[in-house]
Amino acid sequence: MAGALLAQLGRDRLLVGASMADATAGRAPFTLRYLYLAGGLFPGTTPCASCQSGCNAQWWGCWQDPAQPPGAYVRNFISGAKARGLVPMVTYYEVLAETGWSEGAAEVAGVNDLTHATKLFNDWRFLVQQVGQEVALLHVEPDFWGYAQQLGASDPHTIPAKVKAANPTDCAQEEDSLAGFGTCLVKMARAYAPNAKVGLHASGWATNIDVTHSSEPQLDVAGEATKVGNFLKACAPDADFITVEASDRDAGYYETVRGRDTWWDETNATLPNFHRAFAWARQVAETAGKPLVWWQLPVGNASQNDTANHYRDNRVAYFFAHPGEVAAAHGFGFAFGAGDGQQTTPETDGDFLVTRVQAYASAGGQEPCP
Repeated sequence: MAGALLAQLGRDRLLVGASMADATAGRAPFTLRYLYLAGGLFPGTTPCASCQSGCNAQWWGCWQDPAQPPGAYVRNFISGAKARGLVPMVTYYEVLAETGWSEGAAEVAGVNDLTHATKLFNDWRFLVQQVGQEVALLHVEPDFWGYAQQLGASDPHTIPAKVKAANPTDCAQEEDSLAGFGTCLVKMARAYAPNAKVGLHASGWATNIDVTHSSEPQLDVAGEATKVGNFLKACAPDADFITVEASDRDAGYYETVRGRDTWWDETNATLPNFHRAFAWARQVAETAGKPLVWWQLPVGNASQNDTANHYRDNRVAYFFAHPGEVAAAHGFGFAFGAGDGQQTTPETDGDFLVTRVQAYASAGGQEPCP
C-alpha cells in the first residue's frame, strides 16, 4: 500500500516532514511540509472575491497580503514546497470553527445544518481549486471522524448530513449522511485537484477507548483498530490514505502543566508504548486498505527543560531510530509539528529534528514495506 502511494508521489522512501518555518525547511533534506488551515470561514455563503474589503480576516483564503487574490496563502505554500522538492500537505480543519459549537456531538451535528454544510462545501471547493493540477496531500478534518464514531454508530450511513441540497453542483447523487459527506469531499478533490491525494483522520480514541494511551494489558487492540478502519472506509471508500497521530502536545507539557502522563515507553517494556501504537495503526491501515501518514508528532526531546516552547518528548528520537516500524505498519511518511503555540517547535528544539533528518537522508532513508 505505502509503496504504491509513494510511487504516485514520485518517491521511493518514507516521507519525512514537519510544520516549519521557511528557514528550517531549507536546513535539512525534508521531503514533506504541512500547513494547517483552521480558524473560520468567509462571511456569507461563498468565498470572498477580494481580501481588501468585506471579508473575514480569520478565513484562510486571506492569510496573506490582502492585495493578493484570495487563496494565495495556499497557492504560495504549494509552489514554495514544490520549489524545494517537498510534497505539500494541507490539513483542513474547519467544521468546528464554522459551526462555532463544542467538540463532539454538536460539531458533528453541524454538517446536518444546511447553512453550515453549504459553506463548508463551497470552501472545500475553493481549496481544491487552489491546488489545481499540483501534487499534494489533503488531510481532511482531524478529530471530526473520531467524534462522529463516538456517537455510538458504527455505520456512518446512519449519521445525517446535508449533502444533496448543500452541494448540488458536485454531489447531487450522494446520500444525505456522513458517508455521503465524506464521499462528496473526495469526489470534489478528484474533480478539481486530480493529482492530489486525499485522506481522512483516524483517532485512537474514536471507539471511546483511548487505545494508544491505554495501559490495560488485555485490551483488544486489533478489535478496536478494526472498528476505526471500517468506519473510515465507509465514510470515504475512495480516499487514498489515513492520517494518524501520537499526541496533540509534548509529553513534558502534559506532565508538568496538566498533571497527565502521556509518555509512550520507548523500551516497549510497559504500557502504553510504541509497539502497541504501531500495532493499532497497522490494523487500521489493513482494515481500511489504505496506507498511513503520521502527523503532528510532538517535536520535543530529552534535552528540553519543560518550559514554554521547550517541552520534552521522545517521539522524534524513537521514530528516527525505528523507521522500519513505521514502514511495517504501512506508513508512507511521518511529520512533526506543534499542536499549539506553547509546544516545542522545529525552531526551538535545539536543532534536534534537523540533525535527525540529515542523518536519515544520509543513511538512505527507509523503503516502504510491500
